[in-house]
Amino acid sequence: MFRGQPRSKTPNVSENTPIIMWFRRDLRLSNHSALAAACKTSRPVIPLFIHDDQSEALGAAPKFRLGLALGSLDETLKEKGSRLILRRGDALEVLRDVIKDTGAGAVNWSRLYDPDAIDRDSRIKETLKDDGIDAQSFAGHLMFEPWTVETKTGGFYKVFTPYWKSVRGRDVATPVSTPSDIAVPENWPESDALDDWQMDAPMQRGRDIVRPFVRLGEAAAQARLGAFIAHIVEGYDESRDMPGEDGTSALSENLSLGEISPAQCWHAGQRAMQEGKRGAETFLKELAWREFAYHLMYHTPRILDQNWREEWQAFPWNEDERRAEVLAWKQGRTGVPFVDAAMRELQVTGRIHNRGRMIVASYLTKHLMCHWRIGQKWFEEHLIDWDPANNAMGWQWAAGSGPDATPFFRIFNPETQLDRFDKGRDYTRRWIAEGRASPSKDALAYFDAVPRRWGLSPDDDYPDPIVDLSEGRERALDAYRNRDF
Repeated sequence: MFRGQPRSKTPNVSENTPIIMWFRRDLRLSNHSALAAACKTSRPVIPLFIHDDQSEALGAAPKFRLGLALGSLDETLKEKGSRLILRRGDALEVLRDVIKDTGAGAVNWSRLYDPDAIDRDSRIKETLKDDGIDAQSFAGHLMFEPWTVETKTGGFYKVFTPYWKSVRGRDVATPVSTPSDIAVPENWPESDALDDWQMDAPMQRGRDIVRPFVRLGEAAAQARLGAFIAHIVEGYDESRDMPGEDGTSALSENLSLGEISPAQCWHAGQRAMQEGKRGAETFLKELAWREFAYHLMYHTPRILDQNWREEWQAFPWNEDERRAEVLAWKQGRTGVPFVDAAMRELQVTGRIHNRGRMIVASYLTKHLMCHWRIGQKWFEEHLIDWDPANNAMGWQWAAGSGPDATPFFRIFNPETQLDRFDKGRDYTRRWIAEGRASPSKDALAYFDAVPRRWGLSPDDDYPDPIVDLSEGRERALDAYRNRDF
């Protein structure tokens, strides 16, 4: 049973009593349990998105990406003769208002697993059921509900490998197709206009730079998965580490908003593995890693804003974001090409290649001895594929303070990493303009994306390293050796 799930009262419903389909991070029509259940009743369905405090609190890039996704979902629904109703305000108050306006007798939604969403949803479910409304939550954002995966002693998993061994053989329900028909109400409730929400405003001038790199909506996500399985997954073991190549699924932005379900990705990976495509199991492990992040967030929500290993509270990280080296890191002006290329990729595309994420995180937390929360918050603001669980676990993994983390004394050397994974310097050449006679379009776009107050120009000299890599490494190791825990 989902935490906070009370007993239901039986509502008075008829075949014409509408069902509200409350969309959140499940912005698709295919393989959607909550929507399928609503459509199966043949009752009118009112698709609804509520812009509440939790979506309002999103960083600039995630909010921008969410706004685009809502527009795309509305278009998809209109192709079915339906539409997406938009309301702003407290979620419970909005739901009650729409219920009053439409006579709806039920509300369906897909579960979320961060503590704020759990608290909100549990309160709403209890209140609506007390009101006589059939409020039901469904799986969909994950394949393996966090409370259903247990160790032999009944606890939760803290290490990925045993978690993977536990779930890899589990049955994952076959994805269901898009409902053939979505019954509509006789009268639609009032809706806000998406443009009035101005969800792209915090992006400022970066909005137009990032937009061409967005692969928006359910159809694009399906196409992206198909292309990956057909052309990339075979060599995925190697290509996923090469930032200068198109060697990953790039599905993270679609999975983060539920434009595609993890179950569909899982079944595609399973078929590829059965066909002998050697990178398929690694792809499945990556999907399971995402599930593991949610597993840990659910069981230990402190992972979101505190050192998961509590003893790391005593580690002497810098927590002052105003320091010059922090600004240099944010600007991609550290003088370390691999770090700078990755940080500039973030500003232009809203994403960073996974190898790049590991490099910039290791550099910030170890070479610069800065707290991982500084990096986590920067990513929260700039990633179009931002995901609460993945972002938190990724940063704590890199910093050494999290579950199943890389040891702190494992410090990535950005120079040797570049030699190994970007031998031809395709990646750094794409993203760094300074000192080049003919910089790439993407390298120049960086200067149009970043805040004007930074005063950066492609005509600037490329900076010298802000910290010697060897000295930074030794400083980090000294701090680790002299820790008092």
